[in-house]
This record gives sequence, structure tokens and C-alpha cells, in this order.
Amino acid sequence: MIRLLGAGLLAALFFSSTFILNRSMSLEGGHWVWSASLRYLWMTVFLVAGPLLVGRGRLLLDALRLFRRHWLFWLVAGAIGFGVFYAGVTFAASYAPAWVVATTWQVTVLASPIILFAYGHRVPLRGLFFTSLIFLGILLVNITQADATNWRAMVLGGLPVLIAAFAYPIGLQMVWEARTGGHTNIPYIVDPVLGDSFARVLLLTLGALPFWLITIVVTQPPPPTAGQWASTALVALLSGVIATSLFVYARHLARNAYELAAVDATQSAEVIFALIGETLLLGGALPSLLGSAGIGLTILGLILYLLAQGKRQPTRT
Repeated sequence: MIRLLGAGLLAALFFSSTFILNRSMSLEGGHWVWSASLRYLWMTVFLVAGPLLVGRGRLLLDALRLFRRHWLFWLVAGAIGFGVFYAGVTFAASYAPAWVVATTWQVTVLASPIILFAYGHRVPLRGLFFTSLIFLGILLVNITQADATNWRAMVLGGLPVLIAAFAYPIGLQMVWEARTGGHTNIPYIVDPVLGDSFARVLLLTLGALPFWLITIVVTQPPPPTAGQWASTALVALLSGVIATSLFVYARHLARNAYELAAVDATQSAEVIFALIGETLLLGGALPSLLGSAGIGLTILGLILYLLAQGKRQPTRT
């Protein structure tokens, strides 16, 4: 369990860069479609070039063969988990500050048990309680800043992220179900390549590319700015490749719904990491007493996940 939470928290650290960079690109006049689609273009380049540079070309070929055998599954999972998810996050950055997007994104902590239940898994009540503690902590961290946001920003910057918060765990859970089997509507994929988190991210990224192509054709955005090319490359590396690989790795180490919910709950630390980064790097103000209490609740929730797991034998769902 320590390894799962550790990988999840490290992923949250790298994920936290997404919100600031997306907001920065929006303020510079970059269209949200390019902020999103260029990230996945860069991810494809990194994920293809990476195995070739380190002598793992065989992994790349095996992943491409697996994509061809189950292309429809990867198109659906990629469109939902990487397409709808990131479209909502980048669209929201055009209408709301980064902290609003980051805070609203924490709804995924509560969305995870709902998604697991929909897939036929039951999260123990104590897991729901720990998740609620974490979510309450995130609300306290940001509640002191709520007066800086108007209703229009809350709606246009919040609703798309609410949709994204459900789309991301849906897409990732589809891959988990495909690997473990037992779901009638999802193919049971038995292939060693699925044991590699890097390959799983590549497969989902390839599956999302048609979604972004269609989005570009439909929206017809103006050309991307020069800054978007560099910023999306950085987002692709930090959040798309490093963070996503760590997070997918942690989820696929999970053996039951309880551990899956615990890993998903580590995403709540993104707001805390963003707050720390802003304070240390940008000279932001330290959190108030209420905000400090929220940080404490979040840490408490993660510790309780760990302690409770140590008192039970892991079971497979």
C-alpha cells in the first residue's frame, strides 16, 4: 500500500503543473483546443521516441500490435479517459483561474467510488469516509479564496471539469477491467505488454488522437501561438508522460476496489503541491489557519487509508 500511495503522490506532484501552465497559455491568448491537442501530439512523440532511445523498440512494436488487435476498445477508452477528460480541463482554463480548475478537479476523488460501483466493485464504507475527509480538506484549503471568483467563472470553469473528473477514472478503469477480465462489455485482453505502464499510456494516447483531430476540425481554432508549442511540450513531459505513467502504474498495482480508491484519492494532493509551489517559487501567501487545517485533513485521510489497509488481507475483486 505504501508503494501505491507513494507512486500516486509523486504523480500528483507532476500533475499539479498542468493547471498553472494551461492557465498561462490561456492568458497569453492561446486557444484551448491547441493547448489540449498539442499536448497529446507531444506525448505521442515522447512515447514513441522514448522506447527507441533506450533500446526498447520491441515494446513499441508489441504495443502497436495490441492497438491494432483491439483498436475499437483503445479508441473508446482513449477518447473518454484522455480526450473528454483533458478537453474539459483545458476549456475551463479559459474561464477560471488555475486554483478554481484544480479545486474542482478534486471531485474525481468522490467520482472514483461511483465509477468503481458502476463497474461492479464495492468500496468499503471506511474508504468512502477517508475519501470524504480528503475532499473536505481540499475545500478548506481553497475556501478562503472563493470570494475572488464570480459565478460565470464558477460555471464555465467548473462544469467542464466536473465532466472531466468522471471521464478520467472511467477511461482508466476500462483498461484495468480489460487487464483483469470479468466484465461482459469490455474485452479481456491477455498480453504481457499491458503489464508496462508506459505502454498503457501510449495505447490510450494513440486512442485519443482521432478525438483531437475531430475536435480541431469541428472547432477550427486559429493557429497555435509560439508559446503554446513550448508550454504543451512541457505539460506533455511532466504531466502526460511522467505523471500519467506513475498514476497508471499505481492503479494497476491495486488488487481490489479499496486500493483503487486509495490511489485515486492521492490526486487530491495536486492542490497542495500547487500551493507549495506557488509559495516557494512565486512568492505566494502562506495558507491561513483554515487552509492549514485542510492540508491536515488531506494528509490524515491518506494516512488512514494506509493504516486501515494494514489491518486487512488484500483481496482481489
